[in-house]
Amino acid sequence: MATISDVASLAGVSTATVSRALNGKSTVDPELAARVLAAARELGYQPNGPARNLRRQEAAVIALIISDVENPFFTAIARGVEDVAHAVGYSVVLCNADENADKERRYVDVAIQERVAGVIMSPTPTATNVDLLINRGTPLVAVDRPLPERPSDTVLVDTRLAAREATEHLMTQGYQRIGCVTGPSGVRTADDRLAGYRDALRAARMKSSPRLVRRTEFKAAGANRAAQDLLAQPEPPDALLVANSAMAIGVLAALNEASRRPGRDVGVVAFDDVPWAELVDPPLTVVAQPAYEIGTVAAQLLLARIADNTRAATTTTLGARLIERESSHRGDLP
Repeated sequence: MATISDVASLAGVSTATVSRALNGKSTVDPELAARVLAAARELGYQPNGPARNLRRQEAAVIALIISDVENPFFTAIARGVEDVAHAVGYSVVLCNADENADKERRYVDVAIQERVAGVIMSPTPTATNVDLLINRGTPLVAVDRPLPERPSDTVLVDTRLAAREATEHLMTQGYQRIGCVTGPSGVRTADDRLAGYRDALRAARMKSSPRLVRRTEFKAAGANRAAQDLLAQPEPPDALLVANSAMAIGVLAALNEASRRPGRDVGVVAFDDVPWAELVDPPLTVVAQPAYEIGTVAAQLLLARIADNTRAATTTTLGARLIERESSHRGDLP
């Protein structure tokens, strides 16, 4: 079994640095902390986390409360969280709130009852349930969306800018009636993607029409209905920006039902690069978000918060990138 000295030797640091890094101390240089975590993972090092946390009357468990376990974006976040947590002896309990404030409240109650060491969550729009965690002093990190009007460590992606760039890309391909299928009003990510879409239209002096925008649940079924409604208009959109991969499935199904080919007839760009995006015909242009990195950064912030809950709250904003494929290139298709 690997020891702390083995980890220190592989990482090229002292055992004291290993101890501080694995406990999330903010005084450790990020590069050194990354080396320590990588060495711990490689060696399978297991610190005595349960004993350490029993002294603090806490379980060596992190609760991860996400909004949709079926969404590959959140699955990748979960993997990032679990990889970092496992390396330092913590277990992760996955909770699916399903965008439901009541379910979120039940999972928050469970986290408190089980005295988890900390919570990472993608909060519902109101997120009033987290007051229980904040009042108790439970370390907390928000991912994908900030907590409304509450300070906390937060890991976000600049999806407003990404949506603007995706819409501008559709413009450069010659699409002129660009629509947007996004999530429910009040959900930060849905609002930001719509705002970025409108930013691009405004910059290009193209008129934004409510007739080209649909809000629905972040699910395939809702997006399918929204796309059918858009395509049935007298002047339907010739391109669509879609807010996530689950919704993209519904949109692609609607296009198929209407005998409209992505790219040639209707340009399509969707958020999130999923494995099937390259396999559909034509391959799907996507906005790739660094979901795994969101998870690893959130876990590292939570470990630092567990070690010192008096630290000032921080917000980390990551970038996304556009991956161009044939679904947004009208000229590439017969």
